[in-house]
Amino acid sequence: MAEVAVIYPGSFDPITNGHLDLIRRGSQLFDRLVVAILTNLEKEPLFTIDERIDMLQLVTEDIANVSVDTFSGLLVDYARQKQARAILRGIRAFSDYEYELQMALMNRKLEPRLETVFMMPGESFAYISSRLVKEIFHHGGPVKGLVPPLVEDRLKQKFPARAAQMR
Repeated sequence: MAEVAVIYPGSFDPITNGHLDLIRRGSQLFDRLVVAILTNLEKEPLFTIDERIDMLQLVTEDIANVSVDTFSGLLVDYARQKQARAILRGIRAFSDYEYELQMALMNRKLEPRLETVFMMPGESFAYISSRLVKEIFHHGGPVKGLVPPLVEDRLKQKFPARAAQMR
């Protein structure tokens, strides 16, 4: 039987414990999982692509079938290049589902052989998003438990003045 590869795309800016939960669980369902960081020139990221690659590689180094890569352009083109048969997407709330369904249907239109697999994060991660982590950190709030310890340290290193405000 052929190897089944899945792409888990996103900005991962920064990676959260919710992302890591999906990566760990998804790696158990597929032979190969590629965490693919979208290079979006229209967004102003908190961390550079190289910083996000480094953090993702470090927090997933114990998962043998996970690799980290970057891409730009259409996800279906990238999936073809990687010979992936599926896209992994996280769903936290109904509002996520509406957007993700539209994307999944468009991806299926562009590449009918590519499936989208929706996974819900563990209950303890269902409320976490990169956007909320950035907002909390920006206002001096604690991000412990929301992101892997390595990511919390990198946030503090990158923004020492904000880290000093943390409660």
